[in-house]
Amino acid sequence: MSKENSHKAEEFKGKAKAAAGKATDDESLQAEGKADVVQAKGKEAGEKAKDAARGVANSLKDSPER
Repeated sequence: MSKENSHKAEEFKGKAKAAAGKATDDESLQAEGKADVVQAKGKEAGEKAKDAARGVANSLKDSPER
């Protein structure tokens, strides 16, 4: 499983946990689920930033020197 898919799975798990907390009126479970979603989105954003930085580094490496 790719990291992106792993982060999406974590996000889905968090959403499910938050929904279960809401359905059972369990504020703790709902908050934990929301925290899981935020954490998964943060990890995904970090991966995207790393990919962008790699792209910039590769384009600079491949560009002709002035």
